[in-house]
Amino acid sequence: MSEDKRSHGAAPATQASAQFLTFQLGGDLFAIGILTIKEIIEYGELTSVPMMPGAVRGVINLRGAVVPVIDLQARFGKSPVVAGKRTCIVIVEVQALDERQVIGVIVDAVNEVVDIPPEDIEPPPSFGARIRTDFIQGMGKVRGRFVILLELERVLSLEDRLPAEPAPG
Repeated sequence: MSEDKRSHGAAPATQASAQFLTFQLGGDLFAIGILTIKEIIEYGELTSVPMMPGAVRGVINLRGAVVPVIDLQARFGKSPVVAGKRTCIVIVEVQALDERQVIGVIVDAVNEVVDIPPEDIEPPPSFGARIRTDFIQGMGKVRGRFVILLELERVLSLEDRLPAEPAPG
């Protein structure tokens, strides 16, 4: 009888919401797609490695694998994260040229997993962002507040990663 008014100009029904993990970093709210996340671990002691870029805080032993740990705060050109009770390391897997690489990223606190439909994602701002705009995938709207959706592959770009080394044995 009546036409569905929502069908005009809306995103196609095949575009489902994407899930993102939200976290705090330096007073700002960020999010990364959950498909890149392997696990979240408690912040613990890191092993320093000489001659690493400033954002690389060290490495951890994760079930026998050496995993580099990046301080996102330092990567964004700010002072390094000061570890607190809720500080975590989010273990992610990202593409490094022809292979996948596991990297840990330090965050102040992990919040929650949220669904963000495509129509609630705005393009990154062209200026005024507190981090490089090429690090931003978009600005997601969650409960009336903007969340910075990170382009994790770019944030953890090749020049800031440790080269993958073969496992001993």
